[in-house]
Amino acid sequence: MRVGITGHRGLSPEVEAHVRAELAKLVDATGAEDLIGISCIADGPDTWFAQAVVAHGGRLEMVIPATEYRESLPASHHPVYDELMARAADVHHTGLRESDSQAHQAGSEIVVGLVDQLIAVWDGQPARGYGGTADAVAYAHGVGVPVRIVWPEGATRD
Repeated sequence: MRVGITGHRGLSPEVEAHVRAELAKLVDATGAEDLIGISCIADGPDTWFAQAVVAHGGRLEMVIPATEYRESLPASHHPVYDELMARAADVHHTGLRESDSQAHQAGSEIVVGLVDQLIAVWDGQPARGYGGTADAVAYAHGVGVPVRIVWPEGATRD
């Protein structure tokens, strides 16, 4: 089972705790030998999902939206990103250089193209900019990839 992730960054500690628990349950429900997790490894749900996949014994694949992507992430996230990159069984690239909205959408489209199911840590609201979680969900729906929404009832992003 090939499962991808997309989701909002910058979540509150309360929402993070709920989302991490839900992602762990979803990963645990799939046998380790059957699970391939695909993620761009941004800080937040992308990383939490990847960490759960690795902890569960599944296979991790990374999608890198742009050659400047790592540098666009918070410096505090770089060690975790590097650790997960070292564990990735395969790495997919968009071929883009600048880490901008177009690259992020291209990365999401590659994730969706590689998976049987997309998990979306999504509040159901429109994207705040092109290439956001809502755009990844819309793309998945458009190409017929099932989407599983993970969002705590009553939670807000900011």
